[in-house]
Order: sequence, then structure tokens, then C-alpha cells
Amino acid sequence: MSRWTIATLGWLWKHRERVQRTFRPEVLGGLGGVGGCFEIPAVYTQPVLVSGTDGVGTKLKLAHALGIHHTVGIDLVAMCVNDVLTSGAEPLFFLDYVATGKLDPEDLANVVDGIATGCEESGCALLGGETAEMPGFYGAGEYDLAGFCVGIVEKSKILDGSKVTVGDVAIALPSSGIHSNGFSLVRKIVANAGLSWDDSIESLGEATLGQVLLTPTHLYVKPILALLKSGIDIHSMGHVTGGGLPENLPRCLQDGQGFKIQTQSWQPLPVFDWLESTGNVDRPEMFNTFNMGVGFVMVVPADSVNSALEILQQQNTKPWVIGEVVSGNRTVELV
Repeated sequence: MSRWTIATLGWLWKHRERVQRTFRPEVLGGLGGVGGCFEIPAVYTQPVLVSGTDGVGTKLKLAHALGIHHTVGIDLVAMCVNDVLTSGAEPLFFLDYVATGKLDPEDLANVVDGIATGCEESGCALLGGETAEMPGFYGAGEYDLAGFCVGIVEKSKILDGSKVTVGDVAIALPSSGIHSNGFSLVRKIVANAGLSWDDSIESLGEATLGQVLLTPTHLYVKPILALLKSGIDIHSMGHVTGGGLPENLPRCLQDGQGFKIQTQSWQPLPVFDWLESTGNVDRPEMFNTFNMGVGFVMVVPADSVNSALEILQQQNTKPWVIGEVVSGNRTVELV
């Protein structure tokens, strides 16, 4: 049964204005239908739909433990819309799937409010969703999340790495923290150190350890769409998720190419330094598990670097040149 038609929940109807704030002009109909309808924008000559799906992973364990559910809703949206962006597509609409043993209306309300926040910040309509009650399958107070995003791009403007050449420059945008990957290792480090999520770590500031780790995944939609619409020649883009830079950046390349990344060009966030020292994790594993402070990467021709940096800075981001494309076999050299 669609979550939009669960009368006993009542949250959606009570907060319908919150969900409707995410709607774009292309949304057809209102809330409560079995399927959501969305009209393809008329400005495209050869529109191509780009789809993406993802979850939040074991970061949910932390949300369950702390009883904080809004931030993982933002995570869910971000993990999907950021992926769709890498094809040069503008996110259009989003759907969610929530599975749980027994519905907790307040927890679900907070999750959906976070999803609505992520959609609104991304200009992406929250078109529908599904909630599945599965007694005995999930523990008390537990739930799982999955998200689905559809974007659109002109066929001639699809980014697939085919334009990348040796000598191109990689520009990075910072992450807001760990985002939504590597939490199995995070939980192991915290447990082995005998710490709790409510502990305070001096190097991490005033927030508790759990609050720092629950910082939601950054949404890159607005600055990247501004860059795409600027006319600057972008050759490829990458969203740095599970596997870090070594596993995600090769997706931006063609055969015979690699990246040379200057790791001294930025300082990883304090949370990564803390995890590395507390867990006695070697540096290669840190880079292969976490984003290490790099959330999104764009590859542009060398003569477009300054213009791209200027546009991104105008979008209240802090971009920097992180490396360049070199000859290789889809390798990432960290120097």
C-alpha cells in the first residue's frame, strides 16, 4: 500500500503543505494517488531521463540509537540527486521507500520531513513513496530507507567521460563530513575505543560524537546546475561515495587515463583525523573507505579552470584544484 494512502498515519495530510512546497510546475495531480505523474519539461529537444537509486546504509544504526531521524532523510535525497548530477542531469522528482517492523508515526514524520527538506533544497519534487510494515523482520524502532531519483538532460549534453583528455584539471567541492559511507568501520572504531555516541571529543567541537557523525550528506545540486548552465565546457563529474577517491574517480575517465591527485591541496576535516588516529587506520584504507573531505569532483579543460572556480565560489562553495588527468589505466595516484 502506498504511504500516501495510509489513512491511519495522517502525517501526509496534516503536513501536505510541507510536501507540496517541493512540487515543480511539471507535477500533475495532487497527493494520494497510487502513482505520481510528472510532465517532461518542454524546453528539451531530445530529453534523456537519468535515474538513480541509493540508501543510507548503516548510518541508520546511529540514527536509531540517537533517535534523530531528520538528517538521514536529507542523506537519502543527497545520495541519489548527487549521483544523477554526474551525468549532467537536473533532478526532477524523487520517491522514497521506508521498510519497518511497525510504523512509528513521529519517527516517520521526521524522516519524511528530512526528505522534503532535501528535495526542496535540490529543486526536486517529492512525488510519492511507499511504506512497508514487516513485523518480525526489523527490530523495535528500526527501519530501512531507499530513495529513487529521476533527472533530465539534453542528449547532446550527457556527461559520460568521452570528452576527457590528458591535461584536464580536476576541481573539488568539499564534503560536509563522512556523508553516508564507511559507517561499519566508524561503528567498529567507536566500539573498540569504548566510546558512546553521546561523548564529546575536544577536536570535534561542541557537538557530541553522534551529532558530528550524523551531519547529513551535502547537496551539490545548486552549484553544479549553475556551472552546467554557465556554458563552461565540463568534461565529466564524479560523486565521491563508497570507495572514496580511488574507486569513484575512475568512473570519470576513459581507457588510458588516470588521475594524479594532490592530497596536500586540502586539509581533511577533523573527524577524519580523529577516526584515523583513534582507530589506528592506515592512510590508504582511509582514502579507500571515506571521502576524506572531498564530496564532488568536476573535470574541465585547463583553460576553463578559473571561470569554473569563480562560478562555484559565487554559489557559496569553496572549490579548489585537486589534481589533473594523466596517462594511466583508470588509476588514481594520491601524491
